Amino acid sequence: MITLAHFIVLGAVLFCIALASLFINRKNVIVLLMSIELMLLAVNINFVAFSRFLGDVAGQVFVFFILTVAAAETAIGLAILVLLFRNRSTINVAEIDSMKG
Repeated sequence: MITLAHFIVLGAVLFCIALASLFINRKNVIVLLMSIELMLLAVNINFVAFSRFLGDVAGQVFVFFILTVAAAETAIGLAILVLLFRNRSTINVAEIDSMKG
């Protein structure tokens, strides 16, 4: 039987992996965006787990809103990356900050 603790541990492990990848790899913007998405998915696992074990549907509904915002964020982020790559021919974070005013 899978308990609530299993889901919480899974969400914590995914969140820690995403947090570690944010600090380890600060050069590639695509990896940074994937890490943020992994953090959102870890939180969504916890929302669904608590919603299921408490018998309330509100957590699952909230997950749909989070996934909608995450999809929009990904689409806009990738569009910005394509434009940056066309203009600068790189997606290195160190070279992107040279666009400061």
